[in-house]
Amino acid sequence: MADYANPDVLVSTEWVAAHGGDAGIRLLEVDVDTSAYAEGHIAGAVGLNWQTQLCDQIRRDILTKDQFEALCNDSGIANDTTVIFYGDNNNWFATYALWQFRYYEHDESLLKVMNGGRQKWIDEGRELVTDVPDYPSTGYQAKFPDDNVRATAVNVRDTLGQSIVNLVDVRSPAEFSGEVIAPPGMSETAQRGGHIPGAANIPWATAVAEDGTFKSHDELEAIYGGAGVDNSKETVAYCRIGERSSHTWVCAEVSTRL
Repeated sequence: MADYANPDVLVSTEWVAAHGGDAGIRLLEVDVDTSAYAEGHIAGAVGLNWQTQLCDQIRRDILTKDQFEALCNDSGIANDTTVIFYGDNNNWFATYALWQFRYYEHDESLLKVMNGGRQKWIDEGRELVTDVPDYPSTGYQAKFPDDNVRATAVNVRDTLGQSIVNLVDVRSPAEFSGEVIAPPGMSETAQRGGHIPGAANIPWATAVAEDGTFKSHDELEAIYGGAGVDNSKETVAYCRIGERSSHTWVCAEVSTRL
């Protein structure tokens, strides 16, 4: 992890293999392919379905405080649990889950991403199991939401044309241009094509190395700095429903803690 500015945000597959079952550790797998967990997962990991467990089914929004507490209780997560997130597709929805934990102020020093995700674990020939763990409820109590990690449409609209915020659209160039309104195979679409005025298009995948890990600090600085992201300004990343922008948000944590 020496190539990262903030390596404490990440753990390696080797670390998970050695410590994933330790007391006070909980592994959470969140996949784009919601059937992947049942086909095999890291021993002891809890599987979360992003379509049903990480969003409010009526409000079209993230979990409420009560829903988040219930999720943690059902997953055997206490307020002092270290939570390791991983998933398929280079940790798309794993980082989305981590972001919600930050929003409800789980101690950020206890939140980690397994660098490289599910595919790196598989590529290294590490064991997958099908047993589903059953952990006792913990009485988890969430804190008041931290709005500093979430921007609303009103927040963004009030900054347009002032050059005081970096807006980073992490979708594909075809989505950015308005040619398409969702990635291939995804049924939940944007409501309109195009992008927010003044946004820079830096697709999330530019931050990922061939093995699925985050690129080095120097590479990340070159990518975002080269696209005009000014570290002296607040940065707002966005996509279609929040999973890819969460990946970029964690990338910023790894690189510079924007």
